[in-house]
Amino acid sequence: MNDKPPSTSGTGSTSLIMRLRRAFRGEPWSREEIQDIIQQSETDIDAEEKSMLTGVLEVSETQVRDVMIPRSQMVVIDIEDDFDEMLRVIVESGHSRFPMIGEDRDEVLGVLLAKDLLRYFGSDEAKDVPIQKLLRPAAVIPESKRLNALLKEFRDSHNHMAIVVDEYGGVAGLLTIEDVLEEIVGEIDDEHDPTEDAFIRADGDRNGKPCFAVRALTRVEDFNEFFECELSDEEYDTIGGLVMHELGRLPRRGESVELGGFEFSVTKADRRRVDALQVVRNSA
Repeated sequence: MNDKPPSTSGTGSTSLIMRLRRAFRGEPWSREEIQDIIQQSETDIDAEEKSMLTGVLEVSETQVRDVMIPRSQMVVIDIEDDFDEMLRVIVESGHSRFPMIGEDRDEVLGVLLAKDLLRYFGSDEAKDVPIQKLLRPAAVIPESKRLNALLKEFRDSHNHMAIVVDEYGGVAGLLTIEDVLEEIVGEIDDEHDPTEDAFIRADGDRNGKPCFAVRALTRVEDFNEFFECELSDEEYDTIGGLVMHELGRLPRRGESVELGGFEFSVTKADRRRVDALQVVRNSA
């Protein structure tokens, strides 16, 4: 019985898959050994495919707390909001599912689907929408849950969103099926994400201050021109580079840092890179 990783010689991605199959029939290997096979392979698997295979392996080791949208960045709808306010939140966020809260964010009453509310748009019933009847049950998961187990749970339950709670039962954040899949395939951009043509765009407000969605690859000089500020670009060319330098490491989603009169909050990141930030100007 062969208990060593096979040689990485040979051609074609099929050859690599066959070697992996043979390996799994013998003694199990560690994920590190399999990672080495993938990265050292000289087959025609390109960098993107290798990254995806690596993502598949990492999902089983990654916990919900590592990739969840933190409590402070959750877009929620208050049960006391009127129809127009709920509609405003839906339109500005571009999301399709929203936690419905009671007195505070620890009281999640259920999940509201935008399509369930929008059916009342323009009708005489809008002011008397039966919100409680529209809510779907909220799936609740612990911070320590592994992503592979959560993905199976999403598939079995047909839920696309889960509320994350900490060890004391308080709401710590939320996670969607898209967030889990992005850990495997990389960022899945949609029409509400900053695009190549919009490295900086308005993104609502926070505590009365305008927010901006900023791509991490935005050049510092372009950021300075947009905000009429003078952040240094001597050591780093991009805003993402500045934020990483300030923290001294690759930041995780939800982490924030103050720099040059701005607060930078990481809104999209994985184990490989920072992708997007939310920026609020704290001083003139």
